[in-house]
Amino acid sequence: MNESAREKAILDEIKRWEIDLQNDVRTDFQRTFDKWMNRKMGEIPTSMKQVFFKKLDASLFNLHSFIQSSFVQQDAKKQILLSAKALNEDIQQINDLSMLPIDQLHYLADLQTSKHRLYSLLQGGITGTGGILLSGTDIPAQTILNLRSIQMVSMCYGYEINNPYEMMTSLKVYHASLMPKHLQYEQWQALKKEIDLENGMYYFYEGNDELANSNSLEFLVKQIAKLSVLSLFKRKLISGIPLVSIMIGAGANYQLTRQVTDLANKFYQYRLINEKNHNF
Repeated sequence: MNESAREKAILDEIKRWEIDLQNDVRTDFQRTFDKWMNRKMGEIPTSMKQVFFKKLDASLFNLHSFIQSSFVQQDAKKQILLSAKALNEDIQQINDLSMLPIDQLHYLADLQTSKHRLYSLLQGGITGTGGILLSGTDIPAQTILNLRSIQMVSMCYGYEINNPYEMMTSLKVYHASLMPKHLQYEQWQALKKEIDLENGMYYFYEGNDELANSNSLEFLVKQIAKLSVLSLFKRKLISGIPLVSIMIGAGANYQLTRQVTDLANKFYQYRLINEKNHNF
């Protein structure tokens, strides 16, 4: 299969995934819970929510910059470049990765996402062992892991993350990936619309830079609820080990990272193929 045919096949896969996103497959319990959650969110004063959203956005911006400039991330960037050079010796920087076939880029991204899913599995299992300190670090640790995984996927498809546009794009991908399935389609369409409007001019970001909203608050509430469930099950010991809470914590965090990395992978695949088609 030649490259153009393979890219078309990937776009067809993404279209089928988009169709699945439009289907609301929530159970009656999930619908009832969502209605209850929306009602509770509506009871919070708007001014209080706005202050919280601004602080959350600022925290995400700072955390993104910290991860990007960390030694761990720089080492990971070098590893990606070394792997890419083994496939094409002409590659010198991250932007050159777009010269590789889409399947090779997918392979590089899959290596990184597999690592982060494993990290998330282990981190969730450790959280499930109990303890106030471990529970208190669960949400920050998950945020760091998932933001970093999106940055890695971005670089694997040839998009450097050290400019304002790429930073905002990766944060918007992160925000969209946290949404429940029945809300992701709208966020996905917004992401596609932005890259279509930019027409390949990616450096300064001129769009809406507000990320957090009521759905973000709802996500945090659900994460706190998960920690509450873990605290209940950590008392149920099997051979002296809180096996049930470990399995719940590991499974929940793994599924979240899988959801994040799946959407990120599809977005950067779509973006790269879309840009190549516009350049011809």
